Amino acid sequence: MFGMRRREFITLLGGAAAAWPLAAQAQQAERMRKVGLLMGRESDPDARGHVKALRQRLGELGWSEDRNIRFDVVWGAGDADHVRADAAELIRESPDVIVTTGPVPTTEAGKATPAIPIVFVQVPDPVDLGIVASLARPGRNITGFTHFELAFAGKWLETLKDMAPQTRRVLLVTLAGHPALPGFLRSITALESSSGVKATPAGVRHAAEVERAIDDFAREPNGGLIVLPSQIATNHQELIIALAARHRLPAIYPWRYFPESGGLSSYGIDTVDMFRRAASYVDRILRGEKPADLPVQAPTKFKLALNLKTAKGLGLSIPTALLSTADEVIE
Repeated sequence: MFGMRRREFITLLGGAAAAWPLAAQAQQAERMRKVGLLMGRESDPDARGHVKALRQRLGELGWSEDRNIRFDVVWGAGDADHVRADAAELIRESPDVIVTTGPVPTTEAGKATPAIPIVFVQVPDPVDLGIVASLARPGRNITGFTHFELAFAGKWLETLKDMAPQTRRVLLVTLAGHPALPGFLRSITALESSSGVKATPAGVRHAAEVERAIDDFAREPNGGLIVLPSQIATNHQELIIALAARHRLPAIYPWRYFPESGGLSSYGIDTVDMFRRAASYVDRILRGEKPADLPVQAPTKFKLALNLKTAKGLGLSIPTALLSTADEVIE
């Protein structure tokens, strides 16, 4: 359920100050800084790896969890109402920096505090979403790292067509009300005449709506799925993969753990690398720089993964040119 969330404090501080060695007591003269993380679902296969990458990189930059930094992690971000409550809970602790994952947590955290610096990760086209004024000069108290530009939807469509040339209709599956859906839909709609593919958006909120949307769509032939990055994809990964198999729908997903779990394909960024890079902005802000002066950065690593067993089950023959560009081929 979206309402479930869990909070944890990551710290190695322990024992009474009076019992610490003199050297450790001397270290306490350095002020303890607090970094709040407004994360997605803890069940996301990569979620723990994201937190670990951020912590490790900050450690390399001189921030030690037994000396000068503490992490306050709030898990369970989902729909806007619950994210809003999570953000308020985190802000009450007055962190020095907040790290957000995705557009909904970033938007809600930005509304909740105009003062605390925010570093976002995995936000598509933050200018289009009104999160920053420009990529070069974000303004306000927010900057960070994008994942998919809205035009990237065209790449998903192109790859899907390469795998399944008969595709004439695609269903865009995402969280209902997701702020990036209109932009992704615009990108694909602009390609309708050249691709011969008509896009239908499906904003859904829970498993029953996911199943109903895909079942209804599959009643007509020559369909395919583009699963957009959102909590719906993470929360209902197994269901979406099973529905695609049941209806023999070729599908492309935003994250590699989908083809690893039986989905046909994924094309997306190296999310762990993004969190390592985000640590550099957290470091710079803790040392006095302002988010408004730190340009928004784009991803530098993209990965294509293909599941040949699933392709065979769908009766698809993956072109050699596409296989040669894949970063991971699952057989």
